[in-house]
Amino acid sequence: MPLSVIGLGTSVPQGRLSQAEALALAPQMHAASPRQQRLLERIYQRSGVTHRHCIPPSVSPNPTTAERMRRYQPAALDLAQRASLLALEDAGIEASAVTHLITVSCTGFGAPGFDLALIASLPLSRDVARTHVGFMGCHGAFNGLRVARAFVESDPKACVLLCAVELCSLHLQEGWNPDHIVANALFADGAGAVVAVGSELGSELGSGGLQLVASSSTVLAGTEELMGWTIEDHGFSMVLSSQVPSRIAANLRPWLDHWLAGQGLALPEVETWAVHPGGPRILRAVLESAGLQPAQIDLSTEVLSQFGNMSSATILFILERLRTRAGSGPCLALGFGPGLTVEAALFLS
Repeated sequence: MPLSVIGLGTSVPQGRLSQAEALALAPQMHAASPRQQRLLERIYQRSGVTHRHCIPPSVSPNPTTAERMRRYQPAALDLAQRASLLALEDAGIEASAVTHLITVSCTGFGAPGFDLALIASLPLSRDVARTHVGFMGCHGAFNGLRVARAFVESDPKACVLLCAVELCSLHLQEGWNPDHIVANALFADGAGAVVAVGSELGSELGSGGLQLVASSSTVLAGTEELMGWTIEDHGFSMVLSSQVPSRIAANLRPWLDHWLAGQGLALPEVETWAVHPGGPRILRAVLESAGLQPAQIDLSTEVLSQFGNMSSATILFILERLRTRAGSGPCLALGFGPGLTVEAALFLS
């Protein structure tokens, strides 16, 4: 049974930075030599990001993880509420109709979390079934969609609200670790929300749009150390090896061919693509491996440029834009995260 996406909404903080402004605020710039400043400038210029949205920076230098988490909860709720209200409005349904709430985030923790606060603020029914997908990284929304599909398969009358919120700017890191510098240049804040239903409720609502018909994932062998996300005393620390793009380029196509064949498809039959823009090198790796032209992933490039990498929320920004141009053919969404994990979701419109 397919899952029908009947509503999409996105939100970002009011604060918008050009990449030059983000560079000026980078922790490494504070005591950098002229040579180091030139190096940082090249990294930021080559990131594929021209603008991003971030919550206001901390007034404390190198704040502790506890301080960062105190800022996470209210900011996450604000973004989640705005994205969810837009998705509900787009779907044309009342918040009280939601039966299942799925939240996704890897940039903050709290119990009770922003999911409970979201129930009160929208408001949702206090009987809503809630599930949190936490600390999975950039591919977290794919896992959330898989959970949503399972819910509508088990209950054709289910109405699912999925909301992914990431506040990556809370975890800007000091020092000259190359992984931290690249992460500082790429990541940003944002939230995306989806309202999804199964076939029975979808027929009642007369819904169209994207339908999630299949999903799959794989962990690339021998890549466990290449990408990671660990909790340290001063925020969450990113491991992002320079080998990630080459491993994707070498392994993506064989796996995709095999999986798509099981869906009765060949890769050239995929009409539209929604690729998580982990960075320009990862996008180039997908182009190389799948044999695509840059125009086929222009929305991924556009979202990276205008919003940066918002971790799990980013793919929902791309899907929101893609559905206005999607034809009747297959759409393939791809995401990458710690593992090194590849996630795929096949949509029809």
